[in-house]
Amino acid sequence: MARNTYNNVMAGNCDNNIRFADLRNLIMSYGFRERIKGDHYVYKRDDMIERIVIQPQGNKAKPYQVKQVRELFNKYGL
Repeated sequence: MARNTYNNVMAGNCDNNIRFADLRNLIMSYGFRERIKGDHYVYKRDDMIERIVIQPQGNKAKPYQVKQVRELFNKYGL
């Protein structure tokens, strides 16, 4: 499932149809630490300056946040 989610996120053609739980699991599978504050899920890795912040929109991820995850994965070659 994570591979399919990765392919969908990286393809960029269905950002509005990524399940929040799937995006969360994908981020965690790349070694990010998770901190939850309210409905903000914050992810950080020691080798990256940037953080990933995502919020659920129902059971889906917000499309602009999926795009931010894709851009960060591309930047770091993940």
